[in-house]
Amino acid sequence: MLTKPFEMPVQQLKAAGLNLTNRVHYQLTPEELVEDTLRNNQGRLSDTGALVINTGKFTGRSPRDKFIVKDELTATSVDWGNFNNPLEEHFFERILEDVRSHLNGRPELWIRDAYACAAPEYRLNIRVINELPSMNLFSHHLFLRPSEEILEQFEPDWHILSAPGLELDPERCGTRQGNATVVSFKHRMILIAGSAYTGEIKKSVFSILNYLLPQAKEVLSMHCSANLGPTGDTALFFGLSGTGKTTLSTDPCRKLIGDDEHGWDNEKVFNFEGGCYAKCINLSEEKEPEIFHAIRPHALVENVTFYPGTNRINFDDASLTENTRVAYPIHFVENIVPDETGGVPKNIFFLTCDAYGVLPPISRLTREQALYYFISGYTAKVAGTEAGVTEPKATFSACFGAPFIPLHPGRYAAMLGDRIATHGVKVWMVNTGWTGGAYGTGSRIKLSYSRAMIQAALNGHLDEVEYHKDPVFGLMVPDHCPGVDSKLLTPRNTWENGAAYDQQAGELAGQFIRNFEIYSGMVAPAVKAAGPSA
Repeated sequence: MLTKPFEMPVQQLKAAGLNLTNRVHYQLTPEELVEDTLRNNQGRLSDTGALVINTGKFTGRSPRDKFIVKDELTATSVDWGNFNNPLEEHFFERILEDVRSHLNGRPELWIRDAYACAAPEYRLNIRVINELPSMNLFSHHLFLRPSEEILEQFEPDWHILSAPGLELDPERCGTRQGNATVVSFKHRMILIAGSAYTGEIKKSVFSILNYLLPQAKEVLSMHCSANLGPTGDTALFFGLSGTGKTTLSTDPCRKLIGDDEHGWDNEKVFNFEGGCYAKCINLSEEKEPEIFHAIRPHALVENVTFYPGTNRINFDDASLTENTRVAYPIHFVENIVPDETGGVPKNIFFLTCDAYGVLPPISRLTREQALYYFISGYTAKVAGTEAGVTEPKATFSACFGAPFIPLHPGRYAAMLGDRIATHGVKVWMVNTGWTGGAYGTGSRIKLSYSRAMIQAALNGHLDEVEYHKDPVFGLMVPDHCPGVDSKLLTPRNTWENGAAYDQQAGELAGQFIRNFEIYSGMVAPAVKAAGPSA
C-alpha cells in the first residue's frame, strides 16, 4: 500500500493525447475508488462491505469484437482468423481519435500505473486510463501494484484507454458494431470502447503477453492457475471457464501462486497478475471458503443481485448472467506465495467439465496425449448457460485459451512439449463434469472427489496403483484412488445402460477427431495418433 500521494505524470499523459482539462484522479487507493463509485451512484455496498456493480449491456467478453492492428509487426506473425481479427491501421487511428476525444470530454478520469509479470526480468509497465472508478479499482486488484520506489520512476510500456461510454461508428471505424477492443503492437496501446465489462482489460493484457513473451523471451505463456505444495512442488491447472481452475487451485493445503495467467521459463513459473477474478455463481462458504471470504471491503463484485429488501448477495441468482464475478487482490487469499513464483512444475492438470459424462474423472497422459488434449482444449457447455443450448455442447479452445493467443497454437504446444520432456512433468486430465449419464440424467462429480483425486496425484499415491486403458479415448485410468469409490473411476461402470454410454463416448470421440483435423498437419504423427479412436 502506498503511504504518500504521487504527482500526476502530466507530460506523459499529454503525450498520450489527454488534454487534462477535466478532473484527473491519479493512483487512488481502493477506499477512494469505492467512495467515487458510490458518489457517482454507480454501485452499492453489500453486507460484507464489497462493492457491487452492474457492467450493463456486456456481462462477458465479446471475442468477435476483439481486433489486432495488422501492420508490418503483425502481418506475418499473428495467426489470423478465428479470434484474431485484423484491423487496418487507418481504422485504428480513427478509433484512437474517438477514444481520446471521448475521454477528454469526461468530467473525471481515473488513471493507474501498474505492471504485469511477477518476475522482474519480464515486467511490463502498464498505464490504465478509465472513465469509471470501478474499472480503475479492478485494475488495482488484477495487476501488480508498484512499490513507491518503482512508482517514482515509472514509465509506461503500454497504455490502456478504456471508454465504455463511447459508441463507435462501425462504418467509420471498421468494426462489427459499436463496441470494440483493439490492440496495436506498434503503438503499444489497447483501446476499449463500448463495453464496461472489466474482463476486457485483463484479457487484453494477457493477449499481448501471449504475443510478446514466447517470441522475445522464450517464455511459455499459459492460461492456467498455479499453486505450491508443502514440499515446494509446483502444480499447474489448465481449464476453460467453469471447469474449476480457480476453485481447485485455491487449496487450503497448498499456497496459491495465481489463479489464471502464468509464464514458464527455464527455471520457474510466475504469475502475470496481482489478483483474482473468480466466478461466483452458486458460491457458498462450504464449497469455496477462500473465495467466499474474499468478498469483503474493497472487493469488486459484478452482475449479482441482492435478496429483496437487503444488501445480501444472492449468489444463486443468474438472472443477469451466469458469468457473475468477483475481483480482489491476491492477498485477500490467506494462503499465498508472496512473490507469486514457483519452481518448474512437477504436475500439470487439464481440467474439463464433460457434460456428456463419458471422460474418466482422472486419467494419466503421455507426452503425446498431453499435446493432443492441450491443443484440443476441450470442455462442454450445458443447457441453460447460453441462449439456444438445450443439450451438452462440446467446446474446443486451443491451448485452453484460443481467444487470447495471437500466435499459432502449435507454437505454444511445442514449448509445452519440450518442457514436459525436459523436466519429466506428469500430466493428468481431470473431468469435473458429469458421471452416470450426460447432463440432465447423470450427476455432477462431487468437488470433494475431484479434490481427493488431485491430492492423490500430487502426493504420489497414484504412482502406486494399477491402471487400465480407456478403450475409446486411450487414456490410462487408475483402478483405485484414496477417498474415491473405485466404480466412479471407470465412467462406463456408472451408467445404467452400457450401450448408451458407448454411443455417447463415440459421439464425443468423433467431435475430438473432427476438431483436430485443422491441426493434424502441424504435429508429429504420434501426437495425432494420441487422440481418441473413431
